[in-house]
Amino acid sequence: MSIRILRTLIAVHDHKTFSAAADAVCVTHAAVSQQMRTLEENWGIQLFDRSRRTPELTPLGRALVVKAKEVVRAYDQMLPSVLGESGVSGDVALGALPTTLTTLVPSAISMLVHTYPQVRVRLFPGLTTQLISQVERGALDAVLVSRPQLLPAGVEFLEIAEEPLQLIASLETDSDDPYELIARHPFIRFNRDAVVGHMIESWLQSKNIRVNEAMELDGLEAISSMVFANLGVAIAPKRSVQPYHPLPLKRLSLGDDAPVRRLGLLFPRDTVHGRVLSELHSVCLRAVAIGAFGARTEADTAG
Repeated sequence: MSIRILRTLIAVHDHKTFSAAADAVCVTHAAVSQQMRTLEENWGIQLFDRSRRTPELTPLGRALVVKAKEVVRAYDQMLPSVLGESGVSGDVALGALPTTLTTLVPSAISMLVHTYPQVRVRLFPGLTTQLISQVERGALDAVLVSRPQLLPAGVEFLEIAEEPLQLIASLETDSDDPYELIARHPFIRFNRDAVVGHMIESWLQSKNIRVNEAMELDGLEAISSMVFANLGVAIAPKRSVQPYHPLPLKRLSLGDDAPVRRLGLLFPRDTVHGRVLSELHSVCLRAVAIGAFGARTEADTAG
């Protein structure tokens, strides 16, 4: 038995099928099947119910997965616990919102790997609900997401920034009243499957505002480009880290009671990547303090 085989067993549990587990641990389907049979032979027990079309873990198999996770976690923590701060290293699978991928995320990761070159971040875009689900399944180590109304059990959420929602409109529009602009122009909607899209819809309903919906898009860049082309107005988060060359748009406050998106880093409480994620959170806060993609602090310049 090896740590590699235990990782494969955990992957089968987390990903439900041998094929999905094979993709997760970068081996063939046949290799996964052989490793699982090796475990059963070595331990003299039945880990899987193979009477079904897709083999399923037996109750005993599921119980052993819990212990396997403890063993793998202890193994992963051995070297960092000895090295202390110099143990900030390894691969981290990070999920992130599309709205953060052109400013906050590259700024933060750049600072992280500059300080800790042994860290490798693999990036996976997605919406908040999808990304949190992948953390719960063990497919991602951490995610940078909008805080949902209810946090799942067993996770930590470290806040990074508050981003109030605002109205964005073309400079060609002839008003600075957000309510008037929404009433008179086509509305470009944020994807309602996203947390921020749901926040926008809830705010519109609370204000009893009916919109002339023109389109529904995923990315903030795409929405901003449509607004810049004077194809409508939109409600979007006020970015905590501004783009290098922001489009010239009207950015109008929705008032003191405007909804606020809370960005943060979410990860399992029992993560083995605690040191790396703590440093990642720190550089995210630093990127927000700088406030603009591509900008440098005096300390950066001096170094």
